[in-house]
Amino acid sequence: MILGIETSCDETAAAIVIRDQSGQGIIRSNVVRSQLDEHAAFGGVVPELAARAHVEWLDHIIAQAADEAGIALGDVDAIAATAGPGLIGGVLVGLTTAKALAASLGKTLIAVNHLEGHALTARLTNNVQFPYLMLLVSGGHSQFVLVRGVGDYERWGGTIDDALGEAFDKVAKLLSLGHPGGPAVEQIAKSGDAKRFKFPRPLLREARLDFSFSGLKTAVRLQAEALAPLTDQDVADIAASFQAAVTEVVATRSRQALERFRVEMPDAPPQLVVAGGVAANRAIAAALTGVTEEMGAVLVVPPVALCTDNGAMVAWAGAERLALGADDRLDVAARPRWPLDTPDMRIGHDAA
Repeated sequence: MILGIETSCDETAAAIVIRDQSGQGIIRSNVVRSQLDEHAAFGGVVPELAARAHVEWLDHIIAQAADEAGIALGDVDAIAATAGPGLIGGVLVGLTTAKALAASLGKTLIAVNHLEGHALTARLTNNVQFPYLMLLVSGGHSQFVLVRGVGDYERWGGTIDDALGEAFDKVAKLLSLGHPGGPAVEQIAKSGDAKRFKFPRPLLREARLDFSFSGLKTAVRLQAEALAPLTDQDVADIAASFQAAVTEVVATRSRQALERFRVEMPDAPPQLVVAGGVAANRAIAAALTGVTEEMGAVLVVPPVALCTDNGAMVAWAGAERLALGADDRLDVAARPRWPLDTPDMRIGHDAA
């Protein structure tokens, strides 16, 4: 039984998760407090405000998670907390709290890579077996990762500039649609003409599995400036055309990644796991469904509440690592950056 703590960005979250001896998971509680209201006026996350909100709310969120699970904190076997990557102020709040709890309760501390939390969630929700391909699309990350096992990852491609979620947020801000940008752009795009503007599809004809959204974002800005002042229909058409461009890029890259998976993992059934908040976008989800059906692959998308940042994914990653013998020191460091494909992700290496 693991307490998971997540404070890497603008969600203050805690959860109690059980992993049984067969590897099955049970979520006993999963409490998330979003900070959208605190950051809405700024059009994005303000790191200092996020850290202060974590300080104010984390103890209450942990207590609520324990109460909803019907346990005392002393009943857990370990404390897992995001140690990076993320906004360093927020990461420090969660990790320091976890250290204090682990020390006072005499429990094992598990320092979790936030990206590993996303990577392993499908094993909690869908019992997915290794190996599989993960597409992580969120506000801070856009990458393909081969997931061979717990702590065993190989990044096949990533963004060379903006992450996809970041691009959605910036386009939404440009069009005065508010924050968070992803849901706002998707909603207004429903009434738009996706064929009105032919925005670029960056790197689309290149063989590598990398993403680039900066040029697309610039093209959207130039188009908006050329049409200013924008009508409501202009805004809808720009949003729809932008979404169509990113959907085509993500679908094409996913097809290429699955082709590589088949070549490199000929004995494994092709599986594409999608993680991160952008996984909730219905246009992108529909395109990925089409790609996996065409490729004869299995598409796994955890419930939306577990695709965005939450404590259950951290608790589960901690449980998976604990089952393999992980036990981190109390002086483990918080990290603003922590790629998945580093040697210290392996069980037995210090996450310091």
